[in-house]
Amino acid sequence: MPELFSKFGPEMAAVSLPAWLDLAALMVGAVSGVLVAREHKLDLVGFVGLAMLCGLGGGLIRDITMQVDSVYMLSSPYAIPAAAGLGIFAFCFPSLFDGFSSIIEWVDIVSVGLFALMGTDKAIVYGLLPFSAILMGTLTGVGGGMLRDVFLGDIPRIFKPSNYYALCALAGSAVYYVTVMVFWLGKPWAAILCVAVTVGLRRWSLHYNVISPNDVNLAPRVAGGVRKLTRRVSRTRSAARRKRSSARKRNG
Repeated sequence: MPELFSKFGPEMAAVSLPAWLDLAALMVGAVSGVLVAREHKLDLVGFVGLAMLCGLGGGLIRDITMQVDSVYMLSSPYAIPAAAGLGIFAFCFPSLFDGFSSIIEWVDIVSVGLFALMGTDKAIVYGLLPFSAILMGTLTGVGGGMLRDVFLGDIPRIFKPSNYYALCALAGSAVYYVTVMVFWLGKPWAAILCVAVTVGLRRWSLHYNVISPNDVNLAPRVAGGVRKLTRRVSRTRSAARRKRSSARKRNG
């Protein structure tokens, strides 16, 4: 049973999460990729390509951006074979994945939560600033899906009005950073919270059809407020001048 709170406080921030979590995130991401490949009826290269993009893309963006240590997909002996192998397996035995088509949203957002977790954790281990760590978690979470959409010739989902997606990764990353670095919660418990918040926020937005806004233009409202304020100031000044004029007349 892992400790609820870290015994050693800040020192434990430099201890990475278990390596198998990286592999688990990779495999869940690769599954989301092959499900999309199945949906688009792609060929073998498409299956392998999407499995690798969704399984490795977020971590690749993170590692290139952070420029610390090695690139996970190149240094791990399992990363590339696992993602490519899953793509080949899914292409050869597609019927085994038919049952997953109904839960593609679940698989997708769970992979986002896991990647956001691993991205934020690596940033914490290497001592990045709070906003930098949360950004790394968010980029890792949505990076694979963003590359998938680009390679399929679509506008990345994170840029389109939709139920919360990138905001879920952002929220999960922020929760993990705060619970680990502010409240010194044990990393296993913080990891559970990170994934739960990411998945929960996404499911909440889908259930209540909460859509991220677009075409927002606050200029007319701000301009109207400025005009009202200007008129109010003008009236106040006019009243003050009238009072001063009346006072001078009385005194004169």
